[in-house]
Amino acid sequence: MEKVIWSIQAVFFYLFTLALSILPKGLVRPVGCLIGTFGFVLIPKRRHIAINNIRQSLPAMMKKSDWDFHTHAPEKITHLMFCHLGISLVETCRLYHSRGEEVLKCIEVRGWEYLEAARARGKGVVVLTGHCGNWELAALALAQHFNSPMSVVARRQNNPYLNRLIEKMRLRYGNLIIYKDNAFRGMMSVIRKNGMIALLVDQAVFPENGALVDFLGRKAWASKAPVLLARKSGTAVVPAFIHREADRHIIEIHPELMFSNDNSEQGMAADVQKYSRAIENFIVRHPVDWYWVHRRWKRAGEPLAE
Repeated sequence: MEKVIWSIQAVFFYLFTLALSILPKGLVRPVGCLIGTFGFVLIPKRRHIAINNIRQSLPAMMKKSDWDFHTHAPEKITHLMFCHLGISLVETCRLYHSRGEEVLKCIEVRGWEYLEAARARGKGVVVLTGHCGNWELAALALAQHFNSPMSVVARRQNNPYLNRLIEKMRLRYGNLIIYKDNAFRGMMSVIRKNGMIALLVDQAVFPENGALVDFLGRKAWASKAPVLLARKSGTAVVPAFIHREADRHIIEIHPELMFSNDNSEQGMAADVQKYSRAIENFIVRHPVDWYWVHRRWKRAGEPLAE
């Protein structure tokens, strides 16, 4: 019976993504916004988490010099975020079914010289990012721009049929997948070959795998992985984030992060805080483009959304 359910889920996913992929280009944005609005209304649990996260983060964001958003209303920011997610879903479906190449061609990459300089060192590059903008699109765009495959760290789907389907779609443009169940060894293998890895590190981790940092005015657990990779292999860790500007996407690449060799608990926490600050700065500049619906501050003593 389980296999039957898995098969139905995989077929439904394929047909759903195919239907979205064949939409005319002019309908991508309005249909995406409509899907996002449905999500805003029909998924109250995630809507409430996002609103609560934004409400508690606003005081810290508004103190930043980069804060210049046109509204301070958590409900409005949440609705705009859901619309953004809906548009990103349609764009990604088009890419997965080989119908969205025009999107890749229109992406502007800023700061490309920082990533080029890091690659020239010959010790691989960890492109540090988060669930920002259309993150699926970012990995494909960077691989195309630098003419080099990007290895993306991803979670294996519980449904093996669905996992194979998504894997086939993700590999269509030449990128590679490193699954989280053996991620560190897989990443080290890519680094030794001077490859590029896209690492999303903006979600809460278990205390044994992270360091406690300040994030948007509250304590949060952040992954040690980027710092451990840099210390063990000498690889470069380069922050890069994608965001939406009207009908186009911008990827901003920042200078390589320099970590210490301080192996103490305080030294690790300081380095994890350094990269967390880069993610935080992106969110302040582009609050609608971040994935507010996950419990970023869980297990850190912060109250959960009702």
